[in-house]
Amino acid sequence: MQADSNAKIILTDDGSHSLESAQFEASYHSTHGAIQETDTVFIQAALAHQLSKAPEQLAILEIGFGTGLNALMSYLYSQKEAPQCQIQYLALEAYPISSETAAALNYTEELAAAASQDTFLAMHSLPNRWQTLAENFNFCLNIQRFEELTAQNAFDIVYYDAFSPNVQAELWEEPMLKKIYEAMRPGACLSTYCAKGAFKRLLKSIGFRVEALPGPKGKREMTRAFKEA
Repeated sequence: MQADSNAKIILTDDGSHSLESAQFEASYHSTHGAIQETDTVFIQAALAHQLSKAPEQLAILEIGFGTGLNALMSYLYSQKEAPQCQIQYLALEAYPISSETAAALNYTEELAAAASQDTFLAMHSLPNRWQTLAENFNFCLNIQRFEELTAQNAFDIVYYDAFSPNVQAELWEEPMLKKIYEAMRPGACLSTYCAKGAFKRLLKSIGFRVEALPGPKGKREMTRAFKEA
């Protein structure tokens, strides 16, 4: 896959970096704050919610690895809040950023986690292989198109973080979302920043139970959806 080599680092309102994609003419995160968006949409709405059930293990699928912020914050949260839970984290990305770009991002500094910089860079540096980043956290970044997903009944959490429907409409349509539904286990949770009515109606038609939650700064709503048991 071709790397997003012309992505430009930008500063968001909470002091954390994001990237502006020249290829897609879109930012990777909310300009209101990359870290606050990830915390609201993925860590609190999905990871913390599922961990509240005290599982012994969780499998996470991320659609759109991008800068790696979601994976980094999931790793940090798991180490602090749930070291007893075994986490398998699979991220998919069709257009990876370079290791040099990743190294220039300020996430570990802004998160007061400088000791995890090597872990963050390892997420970007060793694609298509599983890595044990901590005793309870295994990670793999697969460089592939999202549409190539073939998993069945495999994941407890899905971070749906593709570019918006205005940019990559095909990733928000029925064929792709059915793949996601089939990849999820009963009781699994999908979380995304998107709150478009057509998207939520489509999720319901596929079989998801859909919730509208307060969104991160700059967005009134976001979406959480469950595959019922």
